[in-house]
Amino acid sequence: MNTGRQLGVLLGFCLGAHVVAAAERPDFTGIWDTYREPGAPAPRFGGPPEKLPLKPDAQKKVDDYRALIAPSGDTPGGWCLGTGMPGSMLGSGGYPMEIVQHNDLLVVVYEAHTEVRHIYLANRAKESDLFPDRNGYSFGRWDGDKLVVETTHLKEAVDQARYPHSDQAKIVETYHLATNDDGTKVLTAEMTLTDPAFYTEPIKAVKKWQQKSGIRLLPYECNEPAWEDHLEQLRQQQKPAAGKKGG
Repeated sequence: MNTGRQLGVLLGFCLGAHVVAAAERPDFTGIWDTYREPGAPAPRFGGPPEKLPLKPDAQKKVDDYRALIAPSGDTPGGWCLGTGMPGSMLGSGGYPMEIVQHNDLLVVVYEAHTEVRHIYLANRAKESDLFPDRNGYSFGRWDGDKLVVETTHLKEAVDQARYPHSDQAKIVETYHLATNDDGTKVLTAEMTLTDPAFYTEPIKAVKKWQQKSGIRLLPYECNEPAWEDHLEQLRQQQKPAAGKKGG
């Protein structure tokens, strides 16, 4: 076999392997809602926080924050602030999410606060191009039919209802798609959060979503009621002036 033919065969083998590998990748595109095992009670949201292996300094930060908001009951969501990671991935208060999958990018839209998350599958960003964010920076890779996502560059968030964390936190998620006997598609996300500044050991959690057909995400206009209230205040302010003018 001549050299050119050898190279052609090798290239064809590599391209074929790539096509096969790509074909094995599941498509996560669609609307996903919280999955409930058959016969299991409905999931509860907003319950008391679980006991976490927080370091003393971190525990004090969390306690100080909770004492600060206790009298008012304020929450980030009440001020139109998105949940952020890992709360968004773990349910966003029971709201659904939509995934749009491309070859090099997954776009995740959580209905709550219309919070948008990008999971990059190619062209990892340079460290100099990144800055801390509530959802951080997520880079994914395929491991067979599983998607492994690593999230870094998170802002410190003591206001995370379930898992507060520092800006040193790293979140690794593994997504796997399965189909039940009744045809229900279930997307399972296994999460490990490591944070040497806040925790004495890694935090692990599992979230399951089921695909919903024939529905769409609804608009979530957090600021709209405040805008309507503002307009009503302007109307009330103009009434006395209008009355005096007419007299």
